[in-house]
Amino acid sequence: MISSNTPDHWEFMTIADLHAGDLKKLNPFHFPEELFEHFSIPAYRDSQAPQLENGRDIRSQKIILPSHCVLFGKLNPRVEKVWNVKARTSSRRVASTEWLPIVPMNGVDQDFVYYLMHSHWVMPIAQKLVAGSTPSRQRVDSKAFYEIVVPLPALHEQKSIAGTLNIVQQVLRLQSTQIERLFAIKRAAMHTLFTRGLRSEAQKETEIGLVPESWGQTTLGDLCDGPDGKIQTGPFGSQLHKDDYEETGVPVVNPTHLNAGRINHGNVPRISHENANRLERHRLYVDDIVLARRGQIGRMARVTKSEDGWLCGTGSFLIRARQPYVDNRFLHFQLSTEPITRWLTANAAGAIMPNLNGMVLRQIPVFLPSVDEQREIVTILEAVDSKIDLHRRKRAVLDELFKALLHGLMTGEIGVGELGQSEIMHT
Repeated sequence: MISSNTPDHWEFMTIADLHAGDLKKLNPFHFPEELFEHFSIPAYRDSQAPQLENGRDIRSQKIILPSHCVLFGKLNPRVEKVWNVKARTSSRRVASTEWLPIVPMNGVDQDFVYYLMHSHWVMPIAQKLVAGSTPSRQRVDSKAFYEIVVPLPALHEQKSIAGTLNIVQQVLRLQSTQIERLFAIKRAAMHTLFTRGLRSEAQKETEIGLVPESWGQTTLGDLCDGPDGKIQTGPFGSQLHKDDYEETGVPVVNPTHLNAGRINHGNVPRISHENANRLERHRLYVDDIVLARRGQIGRMARVTKSEDGWLCGTGSFLIRARQPYVDNRFLHFQLSTEPITRWLTANAAGAIMPNLNGMVLRQIPVFLPSVDEQREIVTILEAVDSKIDLHRRKRAVLDELFKALLHGLMTGEIGVGELGQSEIMHT
């Protein structure tokens, strides 16, 4: 894909032309005591940092990597995986054969190649050059990958483009670090508040661990009893078919949309108002709680005004407590605590794919202080959530900025001299 809009002085060549050549392979198992930097798909997924492993623990043939290169993940390319490899230790580096290596030639900047792999010149094309029976097992065709045509500006332009994008990535990492710190603060606050209360009072031992001595005990089932309460599963597959989903209509909340206590509005499926009325008993209202039935135990979210009137989807529970002595925001926070998650895990059925049922949910132990204390606790935790939301919004803006800059810089539509680094840093 060659664009007529790129600067006239930019060259075009294949990825193979950027690559210094074939890399040798070895089986680290034949070097049992040697310590290797192992660039595997799981290591990338978990931390984007290589694992230091002895050869005896690496049991298949690997690619020997130089000190600096770029790796493009060929397995399931729908999930983007690009690794900018830079030596961290004196150990030899090996990579899974599920990576396609690019060792930049002289005159080619490594960071530029890294961002080029993410750009529209490579990523969407590589994602189509696949073979395999199922999407998760599809692999990019290696020969076709190295034949992809890409632009190559002069070296000083490559460095300027990569430098600009590095700045945005640096700011993005700062935002992500701040979010992680706030989540750590929230976890610590929840542990203290739900074991000591607001006033560090005496504790009592319960089936979920220590709780404040003055808090009364009930169950989720008791809280959801009464004409206005319920614990029920979402619609079964026989009630809601794939063919029922449409581009517009009433959103349906599935487990994949439950993220960190909130309902993710991105890519939410929808059904017609007629079908929604047919499934009226699954309608969501403010302060309801949606809980995943299977998979990641404890994944849940509280319904806010933004989701009022949506539907609880297949694979989820709708939890509705309507009692004057409980603040549902407090209930949601308590159900999200680690002791409750452990309790749910211990009581879930199924070893491979844990799943919950209504009987188990009704038995969840709940401990309540006075409504006033519940609201004070909610105020503290919502203040932390507000800060998390602020940094998430900033990160989202930076994500969009990065995508716009990546496209503009890689096509020459934005000149590297048109951007001020200080402006990016203060975005």
